[in-house]
Amino acid sequence: MNSQQDQQPQTDQPAVDTSGAATGKLAKLRSDPKGWIVFILAVAAVIMFFGSAFGSGIGLWGWQAGLGILPWTGLLALIALLVAIVGIILDRRKDRKTRWPLLGIGTLVSLGFIGYLASYAMTLASLPAIHDITTDLADPPQFSALTLRADNWDNIPGADDSAMRGMNPRQRWATLHQGAYPDIRSVRIDQPVAEVIEKAKRLAEDRGWDVANVDPASGHLEATATISLFRFKDDVVIRARAAENGQASIIDMRSVSRVGIHDLGANAKRVRQFLSDLSGTTTTAS
Repeated sequence: MNSQQDQQPQTDQPAVDTSGAATGKLAKLRSDPKGWIVFILAVAAVIMFFGSAFGSGIGLWGWQAGLGILPWTGLLALIALLVAIVGIILDRRKDRKTRWPLLGIGTLVSLGFIGYLASYAMTLASLPAIHDITTDLADPPQFSALTLRADNWDNIPGADDSAMRGMNPRQRWATLHQGAYPDIRSVRIDQPVAEVIEKAKRLAEDRGWDVANVDPASGHLEATATISLFRFKDDVVIRARAAENGQASIIDMRSVSRVGIHDLGANAKRVRQFLSDLSGTTTTAS
């Protein structure tokens, strides 16, 4: 009887333990909480920064809301860095081995991102809060097809500055502009006005600008440039005037941000680069 029972096939198989993999992953998380915290906070800060800009650019929320999120991303990265520093110090004091893979990556991401934000902060501190840049402060080129923003002369800094006491907003703007961007001046090109404007049109189109108006005969061009993930729009006007009996041209340019107070030097950079490409040099008009 016993032998017959022994010879019967055994159909019951041992159950496969599938909880081992999940338990192992959880154990890894528990084994390096500092590393995961630092890594997640650092990556979240970067995602929030670019996500807020991209969301504003595609119209999910306004640009003010997008910019409002940016300081919090810096705070998040700073918290990640502080957690990393404190964790490393505690490991040293308790003579524990620091787990570096996640902690190291998170720390590097935090440092890099904070440095990235710091560059913007330095620009904010070093340049005046203006958004209208031109080569001719006394007689800036005027828009005709495009419209200069209604608040262009509002919020110009310096009203409480003793050195600019009594100046109106436009005079303060000109003073701040000259101090920050003395190199931005009219340029002379040894080509007739119409040829210069045609070349300016090609350069604008190559840059992806939306050309709103071009008149080679009168030496006038207007266009709109779209920049950054925020999709900010800056309006540009170029004016060419004949010199030396029409054989040369004096070129002036103006670039104005449609929104915001501080342009972080973007308009000045645009004017410099465009006029340099247009003229082939950086020689100013005499």
